Amino acid sequence: MLSHRIDQSTELKLLERHHAGAIFRLVDANRDHLRPWFFWVDETKNVSDSEQFVQKALEGFARGTEIHLGIWVDGEMAGIVGAHTIDRIKCYAEIGYWLGERFQGRGIVTRAVRALIDELLGERGLNRVEIRCAASNRRSQGVAERLGFRREGRLKKATLVRGEFEDLLLFGMLAEEWRAGKGEGAGR
Repeated sequence: MLSHRIDQSTELKLLERHHAGAIFRLVDANRDHLRPWFFWVDETKNVSDSEQFVQKALEGFARGTEIHLGIWVDGEMAGIVGAHTIDRIKCYAEIGYWLGERFQGRGIVTRAVRALIDELLGERGLNRVEIRCAASNRRSQGVAERLGFRREGRLKKATLVRGEFEDLLLFGMLAEEWRAGKGEGAGR
């Protein structure tokens, strides 16, 4: 998936080097919003940090071990959705997502994640997709639940949130469930 139109105003595009400035500006404008959930926010200090992220993402894409897509709304970068782990031997991927604060509440991330899952479980033939999110991150949990993911576990104190260890919730979706329509992926 190099690009995918979700609807009239929303598009996913494979991250490229020239997107680094847009990524940095979005992170910079949303630091307080993103900081509780993502350790990398404070490590993103300038455009070159975003350039390094994109370079690593492109290298992972070339190896088939990652895919990171910019979420563009009306031509403006709104966030990122991606698989930061694609394991072809175990046939699974772990995905993550984030969105600028002013783009929330419109179903954008849910639709973007749905398209990514279609790619991973359909086009790439993986068997399983996982989402892990902090127990206090209700918005992230809501995405997983809306898409029909099953909560499979709780990883004790597995992430840092606001400087303190917090539990991670593990959600999973199997390809057969996605195809059968238990996730919203089938029959849209």
